[in-house]
Amino acid sequence: MDVGHLPASEFDSAGLEQSLMGAPEENPVPDMVQLLSIDGELLQDETYGSYVQGLTSEELRGFYRDMFLVRRFDEEATALQRQGELVMWVPLTGQEGAQIGSGRALEPQDYVFPTYREHGVAYTRGLELAQLLRRFRGISHGGWDPREANFHLYTLVLAAQVPHAVGYAMGMARDRLVDPKLPEAATVAYFGDGASSEGDVHEGMVFAASYNAPVVFFCQNNHWAISVPTEVQSRIPLANRAQGYGFPGVRVDGNDVLAVHAVTRWALEHARSGGGPVLIEAFTYRMSAHTTADDPTKYRLSADEEAWLDRDPLLRMEKYLRSQGLADDAFFEDLREEGRSMAVRLRENVQQMEAPGFEDAFADVYAEAHPLIREELDEHRRYEAGFAGADDDASPATTNPAAPEHTA
Repeated sequence: MDVGHLPASEFDSAGLEQSLMGAPEENPVPDMVQLLSIDGELLQDETYGSYVQGLTSEELRGFYRDMFLVRRFDEEATALQRQGELVMWVPLTGQEGAQIGSGRALEPQDYVFPTYREHGVAYTRGLELAQLLRRFRGISHGGWDPREANFHLYTLVLAAQVPHAVGYAMGMARDRLVDPKLPEAATVAYFGDGASSEGDVHEGMVFAASYNAPVVFFCQNNHWAISVPTEVQSRIPLANRAQGYGFPGVRVDGNDVLAVHAVTRWALEHARSGGGPVLIEAFTYRMSAHTTADDPTKYRLSADEEAWLDRDPLLRMEKYLRSQGLADDAFFEDLREEGRSMAVRLRENVQQMEAPGFEDAFADVYAEAHPLIREELDEHRRYEAGFAGADDDASPATTNPAAPEHTA
């Protein structure tokens, strides 16, 4: 490949990876943890197998149910955007195994710092899925209270949440020094392979290693940073980067919900118990567009997408459930009906969402009343009332003449 010539989708991916990765002995590809084969056969693993041995039949069916409903939610949200009900949407199809597996490994006291695609993790934390759509409908800067489920607001700036997760983890560790009765807890910073090239990830990992912070860096390597393949993001496997910071790095099959669950449980235990940070690279694939403003046909081949169809996390888990007699046709049909009902409620909820009034923007600046904010609000009211034809009795600017005292 000539200097200055960036690889495109028509290049042979195997040759490209070899040219960028270097000799195998220089940059060995780490073993990928897998507990379910593509055919749904349960595999043995001395290190991580014990973390799924105790799962009940209900919990195993629950993994599939979570993935199915989150994918149905994703499909409905995409349709809502196409119909003009949402400004934009960020699909997750193909990454359900990575998100549900890791999300179900969390304890209530753990805290999550997501990017903008972790809809499955949000679901495992108990958030109403409709809440996720408030920001994408353009009526809220957030959509939910992060403190209610220890799930932070979505971060649209690439990797900005990583230093936040490290700082929060350092704070939790210091809180336990003051009060040892507090439960052991960790944070999880989710980011993609594209975001791994941002300086915030490097700075976060430096601080986490230096202060032995209880944080798990969870990289969903979905192979595409919008239109740039992973091979251009890094000359070594992403999991190997952890070695440079002095903490463990694990590559896991991100389409194997059981393997992801096991590895994340191990990593969280490691972090909570004082072992320090861990980097998890969940090897998965984004089956849909980066966002609904993206056209993946411009930069990747349909053959590449088709090659991942057999690795679908839902299909793999379905094969396992059926082979073990844990689910039958009735289970899957009931689930399809549940998904249809959920989609109907979601659509109704979105269409009933109302945009906030302009005064709400002034109410959210300070927790308590502030004279400068009150002055600016009065000035804005006068500005609104100054338009020709403005009706002082009905103008939106005067429907609530009292300035907001405070916001919760």
